[in-house]
Formats: sequence, structure tokens, C-alpha cells
Amino acid sequence: MSEMDVGSVLAQIRALRAQASASAVPAANAAQPVAAGNGFAGMLKNAIGEVNRTQQVTETLRTSFSQGDPSVELSDVMLAAARSQVNFRAMSEVRNRLVAAYQDVMNMPV
Repeated sequence: MSEMDVGSVLAQIRALRAQASASAVPAANAAQPVAAGNGFAGMLKNAIGEVNRTQQVTETLRTSFSQGDPSVELSDVMLAAARSQVNFRAMSEVRNRLVAAYQDVMNMPV
């Protein structure tokens, strides 16, 4: 499973912030919705889906191991749990940074 690269997400946030401050967006373009598969919104949606998938896999492995499935080892469960925890923490950090960026934009003088 792929792990989310927080650095690349933050770099994209900074690039979008610089792009937004460099050029004014016309009001007509600001109201247009972004397609789910395109741009930053699509990437964020995919990242949230990946975090959800890793948590579901972890829960499935935990259940299988606790029910005594011989094909599931404790090390697999522990690695999946650690991977899920790292992905969730990374997503939480991205969310926190997005909220901070939003607050910065909202506090900018007009």
C-alpha cells in the first residue's frame, strides 16, 4: 500500500497559496466546482480514501488474528496498525495545516 507523502502535499499547498496571491481569481471562476478526480480536491479525496482503506485492512487483520486465523501473523497485524496510525497522523497534520492556511487567507487584508 502506498503511504501518503506529507511533504508533497505541503509543497502543493504552498504552490497554490503562492499562485493565489500572485494572481487575482475572477469571481466567475471562483464559483465553479472542481471535478472530484482533478486537482487538489481529487488528491485530497484519494488520500482520505487511502487512510480509510489502511484502517479497514488493519481492522480485518486484527479480527482475523483474534479469531485464530493461522495465516495471519502478529507481525503483520502490528505493521498494518503502525502503517494505519502513521497515515492517520499524516492526514491529521495535513488537515491542521489546511485549516491554518484557510485562517491565514481569511485574515488577509483586502
